[in-house]
Amino acid sequence: MAVVLDPGQTAAAARLGRLLDRHGRVRKRVRGIYLHGRPGRGKTMVMDRFFASADPIRKRRFHFHNFFAELHAAAHELGSIEKAVARLLGDAELVCFDEFHVHDIGDAMLVARLLDTLFAEHRTLVVTSNYPPEGLLPNPLFHDRFVPTIERIRAALDVVTLDGPLDYRTLGTRQDQGFGAGRYVVTAEDILGPGVVLDLIDGRTVRAESVDGEAVTFGFAHLCGTATSAADYLRLTARFHRWTLVAVPPLREVPPDWAMRLVNLVDILYDADLPCTIHAAEPVTELTAGVAAVPDLARTASRLSELSLTGARTVRTA
Repeated sequence: MAVVLDPGQTAAAARLGRLLDRHGRVRKRVRGIYLHGRPGRGKTMVMDRFFASADPIRKRRFHFHNFFAELHAAAHELGSIEKAVARLLGDAELVCFDEFHVHDIGDAMLVARLLDTLFAEHRTLVVTSNYPPEGLLPNPLFHDRFVPTIERIRAALDVVTLDGPLDYRTLGTRQDQGFGAGRYVVTAEDILGPGVVLDLIDGRTVRAESVDGEAVTFGFAHLCGTATSAADYLRLTARFHRWTLVAVPPLREVPPDWAMRLVNLVDILYDADLPCTIHAAEPVTELTAGVAAVPDLARTASRLSELSLTGARTVRTA
């Protein structure tokens, strides 16, 4: 069944389409696009339709979490951003980043160097983001240091807004595969197993509640309440293709870094399109209510709303 675009999506799709010639090739020296708006407005869908229409040669598409983790590793190994970009992008003329964001000053400096490299090499860049350029790195302690990069973004990319009051993920349309095949279970307690220790890297470990082939269950406190990273979650998705996260408390009751790890985890599972079941103390709207200073939590709530909502009886095992 063909997807019918709303007027905002149609306008954004048309603007992206002007980057390509009639053969689907990227036009020479064309300005890229910075596509932003609130969660659930269809930015990823519009970008992916555009990406699919482009000539298959010399194009790359990444979720920004994934790319940034690979960039860190490659830059450490090769000793320079330029060499890392060359390895990751090859001869790609069109580069698409989904969910572009900058929240940390250390990451901001690396993002600045990445963008300088991409612009200097005249690669055509398309990004989606929940933030307008001036909303990147919103921390007032560091924002001014990122302003020159924001100005570079505006100088090199056309800023296009795809926004509106409707979050399409909240309409109740469910999938029977991928991320949306999971469930959101409202329950006070969860079935907890004896625990399995999983190796990460650098001698670190994380405890899972249970492992069954390609399925893994984590307790929220053991996964998000310890010093795990988005790169750890990416590595774990290569091993486990069905995920369950249990004992998720109201996020207003936990430290902000715990909630931020949940944001990163959901982003990665969503982009990998892996089935995800969440056992939480409250429905999504209450789970994320009253939480301050956690970037992108609205996107997490939007994505979790795609999961079918069920209740569960209180069960505990030793």
